[in-house]
Amino acid sequence: MSAIPAQDVKALRDRTGAGMMDCRNALAESDGDIEKAVELLRTRGQALAAKRAGAEAAEGAVQSYIHAGNKIGVLVEVNCQTDFVARNEKFVEFAREVALHIAASPLTLAITEDEVPAEDLEREKRIATEQAADRPENVRERIVQGKVDKWLDEVVLLRQKHVREDTHGGKTIEELRSELSAETHENIVVRRFARFAVGG
Repeated sequence: MSAIPAQDVKALRDRTGAGMMDCRNALAESDGDIEKAVELLRTRGQALAAKRAGAEAAEGAVQSYIHAGNKIGVLVEVNCQTDFVARNEKFVEFAREVALHIAASPLTLAITEDEVPAEDLEREKRIATEQAADRPENVRERIVQGKVDKWLDEVVLLRQKHVREDTHGGKTIEELRSELSAETHENIVVRRFARFAVGG
C-alpha cells in the first residue's frame, strides 16, 4: 500500500498517542488496517516502555481520593516525563485509580519490594520459618519463600491487584502502570503516597 491517508494517521495517533511517523509506519506495515496498526504500536510500546524505565520522570500530578464518609483519604504522587502526558486524561485517571486503591488497601507498606522496611521483611521470614518448622526439610525453604511472596503481594503496592478487579480485569498496579507507560511512550512512576484514616 503506497499512500496512507492523513486522516488515518491522525485517527491512529489520537487513539494511541504514538508519534506521527510511528503511526504512518504502522499503517504501512499493516496495509492500512487500523486495528492491526494499533496492535503493532502496542507491542512496540511495551518493548519501549521497558527501555524507558530508567528515564527521568520529573513531571506528573498529585491526586487525592476521599472515601465516602470522609474517614479515609489518600494523596498519591505519580510522575511522568512531560507536562503533556501529565495532563493526559488516562494519566490522571491512572493516578486517581491508584489513590482509590490505596484507600481500600490498609496493608500497603511500600510501593516496590525494595522499599519494604528490612525489619518487617525479617519478621515475616522468621514467622514463616517457624510455621514451616514441622515440614520436611527439603520443602521448608520453598514454603518460607511462598509465604513471604504472598505477604509481599499484600503489602507492596505494585504487586497488588487493583481492588476494582472487574473494571481492571484482575490486573496488578504494576501491569496497569506498564500499560500506561507503553501507551504514553513515557516512564511512569508511582513516587509516593500518604494514607490518612480518622483515629488511625
